[in-house]
Amino acid sequence: MAQRTPLYDLHVELGGKMVEFAGWEMPVSYPLGTMGEHNHCREKAGLFDVSHMGQVELRGDDVAKKLEALVPSNIDGLPVGKARYTFFTNPEGGIMDDLIVSNAGDHLFVVVNASMREQDINHMRENLPGVELTERTDLALIAIQGPAAEAIVSAHCPAAAELKFMETIVADLLGAECRISRLGYTGEDGYEISIPADKADVISRKLLEHPDLELAGLGARDSLRLEAGLCLYGNDIDNDTSPIEAQLLWAIQKRRREEGGFPGAERIQSEIANGPSRKLVGILPEGRAPARRDVEVVDGDENKIGIVTSGGFGPTIARPISFAYVDADHADIGTKVGLLIRGKINPAEVVKLPFVKQNYKR
Repeated sequence: MAQRTPLYDLHVELGGKMVEFAGWEMPVSYPLGTMGEHNHCREKAGLFDVSHMGQVELRGDDVAKKLEALVPSNIDGLPVGKARYTFFTNPEGGIMDDLIVSNAGDHLFVVVNASMREQDINHMRENLPGVELTERTDLALIAIQGPAAEAIVSAHCPAAAELKFMETIVADLLGAECRISRLGYTGEDGYEISIPADKADVISRKLLEHPDLELAGLGARDSLRLEAGLCLYGNDIDNDTSPIEAQLLWAIQKRRREEGGFPGAERIQSEIANGPSRKLVGILPEGRAPARRDVEVVDGDENKIGIVTSGGFGPTIARPISFAYVDADHADIGTKVGLLIRGKINPAEVVKLPFVKQNYKR
């Protein structure tokens, strides 16, 4: 039976259309509809329940150094109060999962994907000797995303306004001690807020009293992240995909690129030096037909050169958009390609990601 988040009753009460997702009952949309929720988030703000994601605390001597041995990012040099996007890599240089690591001072706070929660927690338990791992199942997690997010959250927690992108604090929010992090998965400014589970409903309702805030479901979350050029684990990145193929070199800091010392370093360093054989690119189809997952990408002679990993309609730009892996020699911006949809080749073009400018507060 699917698990329920602390906000389940709120979703049902407010008309959430519930679906099973990664072992959880989650709202895919509300009466406003996916497109309405998407546009509201871009113009004002949306509240997303992301309590299905795993929240973990890591404590112990040299904990940052030990975690660094499992990821290709600089964790040992992460300042207190800063968060960093990274990924667990496997010995073959593929991505086991992507995650956010925050330096909480006396411990590391780690958020992992719902679908990989069990795998990631076991991976850390088995490979972090002398580290105490605590899964915080007593916490809910919400994301408030959009240009009005700062006004909405700082009305109840003034310190939230002082945060810049990828910064995190523990502060009082409506009488509860919460971890407030300025980050998210929509390309907009906003926060992820870790809340005691027994306070999540009352705090969410209070925040939703703001006229600029609307609930948003998994449907809008997906179209927003797609427009913002953000990868979804299991679609655009997986155990066979390297960070370099996925255009995630920016998440591997200079020291780690040079010294290695993480699983799969040999392949990843080789691809940094020589380039990967394929690359993740943005695809802009002509016409109105969206190219979804597993659609083949072909060249002018109808030879297969790639595969779509995510695709749909981008409400902000009012046209279909897709991500695809294509052979490196067809990955240049402006390359004309074809999309094989229902036996017919639709013209398309390789474009620069993201499709919509990211609006983080730097």
